[in-house]
Amino acid sequence: MGNKGIKTDDNQTMEKTKEQSLSRPKCKEKSGKKMELWRAVKFLLFSISAGVIQMGLSAIFEIFTDNWWLVYLIPLVASVLWNFTFNRKFTFKSASNVPLAMLLVAAYYAVFTPASYYWGEALTAAGWANLLVVAFNMIINFITEFLFQRYVVFRNSIDTNSKKKNILKSGEKFSLSHKSINSIYSYVKNVKDDGDR
Repeated sequence: MGNKGIKTDDNQTMEKTKEQSLSRPKCKEKSGKKMELWRAVKFLLFSISAGVIQMGLSAIFEIFTDNWWLVYLIPLVASVLWNFTFNRKFTFKSASNVPLAMLLVAAYYAVFTPASYYWGEALTAAGWANLLVVAFNMIINFITEFLFQRYVVFRNSIDTNSKKKNILKSGEKFSLSHKSINSIYSYVKNVKDDGDR
């Protein structure tokens, strides 16, 4: 019969370890889902703050002009800069190349802005109020921009800002990606080593 029904300490330990290893991905998956939900909430909050800026500036511009384009474009640019800056730093915590990320966001707006301008023209011609069209565009912009920034602009650099800070705080060597700086470092090190000999 053997010890088939008898559990030894080793068997119990192995079973616990097996159970823990099976449950870990679920915990990680849950925390990942919570992180993504929190990331979306932060994006929403920063987008609302950018929306307040855009709506406020749009309302001010509407006092001075009936031109839909001016009521929309200048406040849009101001809100984009606001939103990008805070979302890069706090929502996506990205240490990626800022000019490249801005270029990608500019590419998004190179498509979104003309498209929203044309449907905005159509909606205002159909009798919609300028501010209602701005609000409609902001909702479309919120959804598409979150997806674009999450899965295109910052897809490979999410949460790298905190990692970079931790590396710098711990005193570990932080290697820069520029070959010229690494070449200079190597040259200086070689010159120093030759001088020490």
